[in-house]
Amino acid sequence: MKAMVFHGPGQQAWEEVPDPTLQEATDAIVKVETTTICGTDLHILKGDVPTVEPGRILGHEGVGVVTEVGEGVSKIKVGDRVIISCISKCMSCDNCHRGLTSHCETLGGIGWIFGHLIDGTQAEYVRVPFADNGLIPLPEGVSAEQGTMLSDILPTGFEIGVQYGAVQEGDTVAVVGVGPVGLAAVMTAASTGAGRIIAVDGNKFRLEEAREFGATDTIEAGPEALEQIKELTGGKGVDVAIEAVGIPATFELCLDSIRPGGRVANAGVHGVPVSFPIERDWINNITITTGLVNATTTPQLLEDIEGGRIAPEKFVTHRFTFDQWDEAYDTFSRAADEHALKVIVTNEG
Repeated sequence: MKAMVFHGPGQQAWEEVPDPTLQEATDAIVKVETTTICGTDLHILKGDVPTVEPGRILGHEGVGVVTEVGEGVSKIKVGDRVIISCISKCMSCDNCHRGLTSHCETLGGIGWIFGHLIDGTQAEYVRVPFADNGLIPLPEGVSAEQGTMLSDILPTGFEIGVQYGAVQEGDTVAVVGVGPVGLAAVMTAASTGAGRIIAVDGNKFRLEEAREFGATDTIEAGPEALEQIKELTGGKGVDVAIEAVGIPATFELCLDSIRPGGRVANAGVHGVPVSFPIERDWINNITITTGLVNATTTPQLLEDIEGGRIAPEKFVTHRFTFDQWDEAYDTFSRAADEHALKVIVTNEG
């Protein structure tokens, strides 16, 4: 088969590799139908994730058809069309029982293994460990493109942004950074019943898109952003600020934007330390949360799609085929210039 293989920082190639095989009784093999590129893949190519070794097949999202199952697989069968969850999980260890599947102990304390510690989904076929837990049947009426958004991006925005931020009906929410994760938070905050959603970003295209995803107000990032948030909230601040960038300035803006008793849900991936002014905020009864997606909300999000409450196909701005991987990566790496949110890459073979 062919796959997108990482060969070290700045080097990847669509090339022939051995077909995956069953290694454990709980494995399945899936023929990948549709997949995408994540910002994490770009971080890997920059050399930011040293645990990814040269020779690794990239990718951790997708929809496909099951072609083979191990003797220990009971829920999934050959021929099933499935969503491939970005998080693998045994559902037997303490962390999995606690709902922290992203820290599955059986897998060494990390559930994100596709395209990281084992070969991933940017390939014609992929081996899926613990297939009964990591594959979700795709209902009729839900498209492959919609399903692919449920592998990672939508659960991340919903779980780490909206759920960890404890967004309640009627809340005022600021989403700082409306790239794909931020837009997922906007979309699911709206479906949760937030009364006002303020999108903050430095990219005008993303701000325009944020309104399509459910934002009621948009603010261009800059020195006046905090003042504008306060004006929109009558000087009180927001109930919840969702950080979806991962830099000190946006984390600081979120802290400054919340009202007493407010909550900051950090969904951004940070590469350098941030400052927390505890001498100011110890008295303010605030909550700060962080996390790696557990991807346990996919069934709920599927129901929301079927019920018309969310429309994840809105994320897809560009489409490619498996013979256009270089073009797909080039487009996604220049997302701001190309007005790209998520790219879909389809196996037409």
